[in-house]
Amino acid sequence: MDGMSIAFRPHTALLLVFATAALAGACRSTPSAPPVSADAWAVVNGREIKRDEVEKAYRRTAQVEPVPSEDEAMAAKLALLNEFIVQELLLGKAPALKIALTDAELDKAYADARKDIPEEAFQQELTRRNLTAADMREGLRRDMLVQKVLEQEVVSKVSVSDQEITDFFNANRSQFNRPEEAYRIAQIAITPVPDPEIANRTGDDAKTPQEATQKAQMLMERLKQGAQFGDLAADFSEDPQSAPRGGDLGFMPVSALKQAPPALRDAVLKSKPGTVTTVSNNGAHTLVLVIAHEPAGQRDLGTPQVREAITQTLRGRREQVLRAAYLSAIRNDADVVNLLAARLVESQGKVPSLAPAAPGKP
Repeated sequence: MDGMSIAFRPHTALLLVFATAALAGACRSTPSAPPVSADAWAVVNGREIKRDEVEKAYRRTAQVEPVPSEDEAMAAKLALLNEFIVQELLLGKAPALKIALTDAELDKAYADARKDIPEEAFQQELTRRNLTAADMREGLRRDMLVQKVLEQEVVSKVSVSDQEITDFFNANRSQFNRPEEAYRIAQIAITPVPDPEIANRTGDDAKTPQEATQKAQMLMERLKQGAQFGDLAADFSEDPQSAPRGGDLGFMPVSALKQAPPALRDAVLKSKPGTVTTVSNNGAHTLVLVIAHEPAGQRDLGTPQVREAITQTLRGRREQVLRAAYLSAIRNDADVVNLLAARLVESQGKVPSLAPAAPGKP
């Protein structure tokens, strides 16, 4: 069983990867594109996303050992490019929203991210990944600006009324009667084989043990960066039952947990609410979030934990809906050409070179 560890720890706030629920294919593509530079991998509203940007993001996040195959590396880079596209759309909103990031804010965040990392170890890891401190700062800058945009455009606009809380409690009163001590948990399931049924929002599916391990590490990094567990579960979990619910499995009584496999049992019983643990078994990985821990007994709305739990549940649901709608809306207004994806389709997935397709090709 692994904890919240990752291979490279200049703090995941320094990593570029940002949780979004979108693929570049969902972006509106134009039938032709203006002339672009030879190393452009995508064009978003006239702004080129260059190969070097994606390559650096890949080196920041890729598993160093074992070395992935060419196909696995290309799949990861294509996924990063898809995320770059959505991120670019969000960054494009910042000027109109008068959202900016000061040098002081960036300096503080960068210093906080590095405070527990010895300088020598940090420099060695940068060298091993062929990156610079400036590369890490740029990834952090983009992440922070994107988060500011989402906070203003999505999070700040979500509200839950007292009546909604009361209605939810009355409709789900039995959920607040605990015949025995119980833990509310959520999961992100990752399997090392192709799954016949995928119900997550992106259609993502790890097909090999290596892909499963890389996916688990990527998701843990995003969680450390601040991504919401429910969003990642809805986007990436390979469990068709819980993925549409943001991975939520509800409350499980202690008696049932004690019958679970030891690694899963300990991941829940020995963790505090808010903790995420990775449980690994035979190439499969499950990210387990302990949401709440409650003793036996009946609760009512006078119990602060009940009101808070309902509020968070309703807010989380509404945030997911509003975020999905917001991303869809900005994609509808965007001109996006994914040149790398076009090149891969043209070559039937084979990558004889990493050059993009010629502009204007489908």
